[in-house]
Amino acid sequence: QVQLVESGGGLVRPGESLRLSCAASGFTFKDYAVAWFRRAPGNGREGITCTTSSGDRPYYIDSVKGRFTISRDNAKNTMYLQMNTLRPEDTATYYCAVDLQINGATWCTLDGAEHDYWGQGIQVTVSS
Repeated sequence: QVQLVESGGGLVRPGESLRLSCAASGFTFKDYAVAWFRRAPGNGREGITCTTSSGDRPYYIDSVKGRFTISRDNAKNTMYLQMNTLRPEDTATYYCAVDLQINGATWCTLDGAEHDYWGQGIQVTVSS
């Protein structure tokens, strides 16, 4: 069955970096667009970045643009979120997700309803 498993979260100080990983299994990872979402305490789920099946043309929301980088290694069935210059407002539970709607997707979306499977979530806390 489809599984997405995040790792790499933790507690860091403002300005520091963290890299999240998401290991995928149960489907042909290289064929589908993927995304990262987060949910901060008291807030709704927020899509922050996505990328196509090939990993080109990533999209970022303004609040993470220039600080976060999404990438994927299709040979390892793994996607990543490199987070630099972290801020307290980045504190949230982070989720990876896959959009299985289109094989070979050349575009991606941050609409959560379009994503079929989700990881269990991993906590990132940014605090001094």
